Amino acid sequence: MEKLSVILSVSLLLFVPLFHGGTAKTAAAAGTIDGSEEWGYVEVRPKAHMFWWLYRSPNRVEDPSKPWPTILWLQGGPGGSGVGIGNFQEIGPLDTNLKPRNSTWLQKADLLFVDNPVGTGYSFVEDTSLFVKNDLEAAADLTTLLVELFNRNESLQKSPLFIVAESYGGKFAVTLGLSALKAIQQGKLKLRLGGVALGDSWISPEDFVLSWGPLLKDVSRLDDKGLQESNNVAQRIKQQIQDGQLVDATNSWRELEQVIISSSNAVDFYNFLLDSGMDPVSSLASIRYNQGIEKYSIYLTSLRSSAGGGKGDLGSLLNGVIKKKLEIIPDNVTWGGQSHNVFPAMAGDFMNPRIHEVDELLAKGVNVTIYNGQVDLICATKGTEAWVEKLNWEGLPHFLNKSRTPLYCGQEGITRGFTRSHKNLHFYWILGAGHFVPVDQPCIALNMVADITQSPAPAAST
Repeated sequence: MEKLSVILSVSLLLFVPLFHGGTAKTAAAAGTIDGSEEWGYVEVRPKAHMFWWLYRSPNRVEDPSKPWPTILWLQGGPGGSGVGIGNFQEIGPLDTNLKPRNSTWLQKADLLFVDNPVGTGYSFVEDTSLFVKNDLEAAADLTTLLVELFNRNESLQKSPLFIVAESYGGKFAVTLGLSALKAIQQGKLKLRLGGVALGDSWISPEDFVLSWGPLLKDVSRLDDKGLQESNNVAQRIKQQIQDGQLVDATNSWRELEQVIISSSNAVDFYNFLLDSGMDPVSSLASIRYNQGIEKYSIYLTSLRSSAGGGKGDLGSLLNGVIKKKLEIIPDNVTWGGQSHNVFPAMAGDFMNPRIHEVDELLAKGVNVTIYNGQVDLICATKGTEAWVEKLNWEGLPHFLNKSRTPLYCGQEGITRGFTRSHKNLHFYWILGAGHFVPVDQPCIALNMVADITQSPAPAAST
């Protein structure tokens, strides 16, 4: 991966920006011998600008019988920067110290990072009324971005696209998947959808909040009193969601998190075996709250580099050397400068479930992969299993009755996880991982990505 680091540094320096009327639209890096990058802005709506960054894998093989895949990574939050967090802290070619990441997913696929929704990361709006209000609006913007990128690039059109999401990004992934299929059917988008992967994804908020109390009681982080208090608020949230009172449900969710924090002596929401702030990624976050809403997305803002890095926080990296090398970021745009507006704008859709969208994707023949870290709390496996059992997909009974296959990686004979598949539904249970699976279990996550992207995609019906 040392060669890859040199390639990336060179291509960053060779970048030539394109501007139209003073606003960055699209831009591309110069090609290199062993690899290349492209990045730029797409104006997804008037005065709403979305930033993207595409890495080409040095392992890319041009084989018509087995096209090289592209992964679109969608961060959570809402308001988390894929260009910053997913790229430099989880799966990109370089870490926050700009050192090669041995476990980068670039080994198995090209990587496309976006700052979604607009207002996240380098993405920005010129009018605050333009922040998206729900998942469907976010999916429409992402579809516009895909049209701009794929329709003008024959190489990308030949590469199956796998939408891989983490946390709240799962809701964006399933709505984007359906939006992209519709655009393909209408002839507006030239793209091959390889599949959708949902990592520790906030698909059914009701099922997750109902899982928190029982799970924490079983691992001794709550006593009976804490369990009762947690269940009471969770039941209220369930009723509010059923009644369509989604803003009230979001407010109750904030209350429930405070109950959990108080009753458990501040358990880490991203790894229930730890205290708050001890998770490998969430520990990098400054402990700040924005009207009580950022416990779920606390890792999204003011992240610090890994221990021993000594090079300042992630914001300094993205607003310093990276911004300078990218060159097209407007002077008045700060990485993450509008992110604190994204969550409040979407508060009315935050607790809205997207189980139905998963059902639609499965019915259309799209490969859907679900993976979950064993010790995650915020999107606990217990909650994920609960919403999966609510699917109306015709293959669900067969899926649930199948035995799991153990997974191994690295040291021989140690079980790293389990998997189960039936037709186009796949589930991975990742042992020893919290909310950030690629960080906690990089080896097994990389093997999983290879399985996902190399599996033959069924013909999706639109």
